[in-house]
Amino acid sequence: MSNLGLVDSFAEFKEFKNIDRATMMRVLEDVFRSMLKKKFGTDENCDVIINTENGDLEIWRTRQIVEDDAVEDSALQVGITDAKKIEADFEVGEEAIEQVFLIDFGRRQILTARQTLMSKILELEKDEVYRKYKDRVGEIVSGEVYQIWKKELMILDDEGNELILPKGEMIPSDFYKKGDSIKSVVLRVEMFNGNPRIILSRTAPEFLERLFELEVPEILDGLITIKKIVREPGERAKVAVESYDDRIDPVGACVGMKGSRIHGIVRELRNENIDVINYTTNLKLYIQRSLSPAKLTSMEVDEEKERVSVFLKPDQVSLAIGKGGHNIKLAGKLTGYEIDVFRDSEEGVEEDIELDEFSDEIEGWIIDELKAIGLDSAKSVLSMSDEDLVRRTELEEETVAEIKRILKSEFDND
Repeated sequence: MSNLGLVDSFAEFKEFKNIDRATMMRVLEDVFRSMLKKKFGTDENCDVIINTENGDLEIWRTRQIVEDDAVEDSALQVGITDAKKIEADFEVGEEAIEQVFLIDFGRRQILTARQTLMSKILELEKDEVYRKYKDRVGEIVSGEVYQIWKKELMILDDEGNELILPKGEMIPSDFYKKGDSIKSVVLRVEMFNGNPRIILSRTAPEFLERLFELEVPEILDGLITIKKIVREPGERAKVAVESYDDRIDPVGACVGMKGSRIHGIVRELRNENIDVINYTTNLKLYIQRSLSPAKLTSMEVDEEKERVSVFLKPDQVSLAIGKGGHNIKLAGKLTGYEIDVFRDSEEGVEEDIELDEFSDEIEGWIIDELKAIGLDSAKSVLSMSDEDLVRRTELEEETVAEIKRILKSEFDND
C-alpha cells in the first residue's frame, strides 16, 4: 500500500460542508504526526507533505548516520549498515532521508487514525457551525422545513445545517409543510451535549426590524433609525422611527408609496397590523401617537408612577383599547407607561357613575375585567350589547345579565 491518493481513502472527509481544504489538510497532518510519534517516539525529524490539489501524501524521515556501535537514539540516528540498505552510497556523518509508507504503520494503526480523523473533523465542523451562527444572532436566515415535530420544526439552511424553530417562536397562524421555505431570525446559539443548537424565531422584535431593513433602504443606510419595536405576534405591532434628516419623512418612507414597502412585511407576518409612528421626546405627544388610531381629548401624566390617564370620546375608546386589548397593551410597552383609559363626560348627558362605586355589589375581578376593555363607568357597560361583553371579556352570559341588572337599578332608583 502506498501513500498515493491517501486522502481518497478518506473520501467522505473531503465533503464536509463547513471545513475548508486547508483546515482539512492541517488535521490530516496532525493525525499522521501522532502516528509517527507512536511508531518512532518522535516526529521532529519527519516531514509530512500533503498536496492540497490532489490530496497525495508523502512522509519523509531524516536520521543522522553514525557508526553501527555509536547509535544512542534510534529515533534520530541510524547505523551505517542500515543506512546503506536505504541507499548504498550513504556515508557516516550524512543524513539518511527515507520515505515512510502507510504499510509501515500496520492496518490497526491506520484504522485508529481513520477514527481519530473522523472524530476531529466532526468536532471541527460543530465548532465551525457554532461560530458561524454565533456571529449571525439577530440576522435573518432562510431555510427549508425538513422535519415537523410537536413542539418544534427542523429547518435546513443552504449548507444543510440543522436549525430549530420552536412552536413558541412561531406566529400563531404560521402553518408549514415539509419542503416549505421559511424566513426567521437567529435568536440564540447554544451548545447542547456537545452539539450546536441554533434557535430561530419569527416572533422576536428583531425579526420585524430585519424585515424593515430589507424593505426600507433608508434604514439600512442609517438615514432612518428604528427606536423601538413592540409586538403581539400575528396580531399587531408598533414601530417607533426617527429620521435625522428633516427632508425625510420616516413614517412615509417605511410605509412606501400606497403601502408598497410595508405590505410585504405584513404578508410575511401573516397579516399582522403594523403601526409606524414618529418617535419624539415629547412624552405626551409620544403617548398620543402610540394610541393611534384613537384620538385623545386630554391626558394626565404621573411621571413618578409612570402612569398616564387618557380621556377620549366614547366612540374612540374601543379604538384605543383595540381588538383583544392589543392596542393599549402595545402602547404601554412602547412608551413605558401604564395607560388608563377614561371616557370624556359630555355636557347635557345624564351623570354617570364609576364602576368602583359598585364594589359592594360586583366582585372586584369582574370590575377589573370590564376596565380592561375600557369600560370604567355604569353607562359605558350598559351601552354595550351582551354579546360584545361576553366576547370581549371572560364573563359568562348570566354574569353579564346580573351586572346590567345591578347597574340599571341604580339609575331606575334615581
